[in-house]
Amino acid sequence: MINTIIGAISQALSTEFGDNYECYMEEIKQDLKGPCFFIQCLNPTEELFIGKKYFRQNQFCIQYFPESKSGPNAECHSVAECLLDCLKWLPVKDSLVMGRKMHYEVTEGMLHFFVNYDMFVYKVAESPPVMEEVSAETLVKG
Repeated sequence: MINTIIGAISQALSTEFGDNYECYMEEIKQDLKGPCFFIQCLNPTEELFIGKKYFRQNQFCIQYFPESKSGPNAECHSVAECLLDCLKWLPVKDSLVMGRKMHYEVTEGMLHFFVNYDMFVYKVAESPPVMEEVSAETLVKG
């Protein structure tokens, strides 16, 4: 599920900012050229709610590396305003998930944007395969 949400975040960023902005999901290389985004899930949690219903909290951090070297803070604040709008709703598995607890920080010329995508999930246990047909023959002595 987390990879699906990361893919939806990446798609929303691509729609909002275009193809000139790279989105990274794994490691960031040494020769990083801005502008680009780095998406990571920080600390996902899962709690039993009722029966087979679980509540998952997925906190994400989207880091933005600005292109501007002369005014990176202004660029970061501008991008953060766009992220507040474009990450409000994400399409995930035929439904929309609302981004909650959105906040951001600009530190050392880099944007750290935080958002939670919390949801309920149902875990259905797989039933073992059932035999379709059985036949038996018995003989009685005597």
